[in-house]
Amino acid sequence: MLPHFSPATADALRTALLRADYTTDGVRALLGTAAHAALGRGEVEPAFRAARDGGELGVLVRLLLLGGHEPNAAVTAALAPLAPADAAAAGLLRPVDGGWAAALDLRPYGDDSDGDRAGDWWVLSDLDARRQERDHVTGVGAASLTLAAATARRPVGSLLDLGTGCGVQALHATRHAQAVTGTDLAPRALSMARATFALNGLDVELLEGPWFEPVAGRRFGQIVSNPPFVPGPPRVDFVYRDSGQGGDAALAALVRALPEHLELGGVAQLLGSWLHVQGEDWPDRVRSWLPAGVDAWIVQREVADPALHVGTWQRDAGLDLTSPTAREQAGAWLDWMERERVEAVGFGFLTLRRTDGDPTVVFEDLLGGVDDPLGPEVAGWLDRVDWLRAHARDEDLLGARLAVAPSVVLERFAEPGEEGWAAVGAAVARLDGPRWRHEVDDEAAALLAGCHGALALGELVELLAFAHDRPSGELVAAALPAVREFVRHGVLVPAP
Repeated sequence: MLPHFSPATADALRTALLRADYTTDGVRALLGTAAHAALGRGEVEPAFRAARDGGELGVLVRLLLLGGHEPNAAVTAALAPLAPADAAAAGLLRPVDGGWAAALDLRPYGDDSDGDRAGDWWVLSDLDARRQERDHVTGVGAASLTLAAATARRPVGSLLDLGTGCGVQALHATRHAQAVTGTDLAPRALSMARATFALNGLDVELLEGPWFEPVAGRRFGQIVSNPPFVPGPPRVDFVYRDSGQGGDAALAALVRALPEHLELGGVAQLLGSWLHVQGEDWPDRVRSWLPAGVDAWIVQREVADPALHVGTWQRDAGLDLTSPTAREQAGAWLDWMERERVEAVGFGFLTLRRTDGDPTVVFEDLLGGVDDPLGPEVAGWLDRVDWLRAHARDEDLLGARLAVAPSVVLERFAEPGEEGWAAVGAAVARLDGPRWRHEVDDEAAALLAGCHGALALGELVELLAFAHDRPSGELVAAALPAVREFVRHGVLVPAP
């Protein structure tokens, strides 16, 4: 059954959820830190225990969040003014002996990135019990959270959420886009998103069809996409992850098609995976997909060997990896990788911006944990690329006043020797964002030390050349490439 929330059903359910404080803050307060953390690990018993004396909120948590069965009287009281039978007719509940159980996953979800509660929502998706169905609709998972945290959020006229699924990215988009459009080829996903937006009282245009087909001829100020990016044989086991095209061909086609659907200056951000093929470098592979006229920042966050890649996505689908079915699927997947000479699979973020200037294309590895959301970093990167483009000539860069960013520190390191510690090098590092780090020699450290925004870069280089008895032209040639990289990574910032 596909969910369908009429305006009256959505209003009544919203009233019940708000009255019981079935929100991110309300649920967290009810469960407490330990049980909430356990729930995040998939351990439900601590949450059941914490919610057992929680009144109407406890009923909703056990029913909608934890998958429990609740008696009719308790559900009737907790959902009032929505009758349980009407909730069942809308696809939310199913009857059980003497009561009700959830037919869908309905959970609170919040965005407090700017410190207010305007981003309190509810998200509808399929229950885990339906996880092995081909058209299973996932909820707020790791990929959704990863893309949401990496998305630049600046006011924009129109935004396209390509492959919206249950609508998580579109929810975020309603906070900074005047008009939001979501597309998906799966009718079940669109019905889930439609119910989610109705429940949250949001106006989002939803269109059915593959890739850009539903928005042919249209351009947007921003595009976000968590597409079916899992490389494998050309088949579709699960619509949310498999494109039906072999390897990373679907991602390549998507990247090539993006600019024709972006306004000038429009930005596209998406998750993706690319193959590491024997005999070629992964940046060269992804670079071949990039069309003309786009700035591109491609950040590789993870690299998995074939066995880890296959096992990860089989576990994600809830398969018993020891079963004959899972082994047969894994064998076919690994055989395909061997035939395609795949040595590993990379995963990361792709940011593209349509430009009429000289495009900037950067590939970087950012392996390991990153504590801060990358969205502000993406926005900053785009600004810094614009600034560098405006200062592309050496004389323009030398005339600029720069300052070391407040979050930057100088690290010096030494190794033990016969007479104590002997200095062996230094590096500058940002303590925020991606924690970019650059090794520097003494001259570069001295140049950075002088960047307070008071003197132009050219004046600082002249002073440094005099102090080190080096020709200024030689120092300029050595310094400017490093300065551009420092600016691109936010180590140096233009002085106000």
